[in-house]
Amino acid sequence: MSDWIYLDNNATTQMDDRVVEAMLPFLRDQYANPSSVHHFGQQVRHAVETAREQAAAALNVRPRQIIFTGGGTEANHLAILGTLALQPHRRHVVTTAVEHDSVRRLMKRLEDDGYRVTRLDVDSLGRLDPAAFESALADDTAIATIMHANNETGVIFPIEQLGEIAAARGIPFHTDATQTLGKLPIDAKQLPVGLLTFASHKIHGPKGVGIVCLQRGTYLQPQIVGGHQERDLRAGTENVAGIVGAGLAMQLAVEHLHEETTRVAAMRDRMEAGVLKRVPIAHVNGDREHRLPNTTNIGFEALEAEAILMLLSQQGVCASSGSACSSGSLEPSHVLEAMGIEERIAHGAIRFSLSRFNTDAEIDRALEIIPSAIGKLQALQLNESPTISTG
Repeated sequence: MSDWIYLDNNATTQMDDRVVEAMLPFLRDQYANPSSVHHFGQQVRHAVETAREQAAAALNVRPRQIIFTGGGTEANHLAILGTLALQPHRRHVVTTAVEHDSVRRLMKRLEDDGYRVTRLDVDSLGRLDPAAFESALADDTAIATIMHANNETGVIFPIEQLGEIAAARGIPFHTDATQTLGKLPIDAKQLPVGLLTFASHKIHGPKGVGIVCLQRGTYLQPQIVGGHQERDLRAGTENVAGIVGAGLAMQLAVEHLHEETTRVAAMRDRMEAGVLKRVPIAHVNGDREHRLPNTTNIGFEALEAEAILMLLSQQGVCASSGSACSSGSLEPSHVLEAMGIEERIAHGAIRFSLSRFNTDAEIDRALEIIPSAIGKLQALQLNESPTISTG
């Protein structure tokens, strides 16, 4: 809605109007099953394969390397579980302490099933040490799964270097690249990474469509069986409208890459600098040099993220927190906890994530609302006048 200043694009994005228009025929008239042999069905099949070609072109791979799933979480599960199933004698997995929950919680389930899981630590800026990764690999390591960039801080991991290390040991390497498509250049053909996964709704496409990119020579065991869809790797009648939207969204993400790395980054930097200038208790969490161009994670010392988000929402600003309510208590983000961020900062951490649909006028307005909201909360907490600068 136009009334919202939407700064929560790492959670999901506004669909591009062009994507919506491309999907509409497959929600109305083009409803045939793409597996049907009649001409009507084959027209729909052609649309699915066109989307596959668009996705492949965006990653510089062949269309047959693209597998569509029912979302990013399913894509991660297919990549990881599908790899493990082909190596039952290997019972070790290497990951990080800061993965998205779709991987993090899967790791806990694997441990319950008897796997050894090594979770690599990050430093105070959220960075990963390649030497620690190499040391963690073992003879029975079945897969290494390391995100491309962190969804909370935007910190980018050196997956090219990590992939080369894993390849030298003959260990399959998977990266959850959900947050990086359209924000960083990705040439999957040149990456030493066997499996890359994505989610359409992070790039102004529809929800409910995930993408697995398989490098040549990489094999998986299907996790959903039934029909022969998606090269026998993901059974079930395809979400045609969603896949059509996802293919176009991937094409557009590449076309708008320069805008993300320039105009969007400039808006992010201006907003971040403005908040730091106006709010003395604000601290940026994470490496400010090697991070996504659209993301900033700001901790407001001695405040609670839930209260900040509620007040911002009341004034039309949408953002997210690395915190979650569990059993009635606010727990700090596992990412910030792994970074060793002080609790008084981590509890008040807010993630602001921008997109190409944000405007300078929205940032101007946000720079009025955010310091005012923080000042009000400080005043309530300290029972004194807000401590903010008007400069």
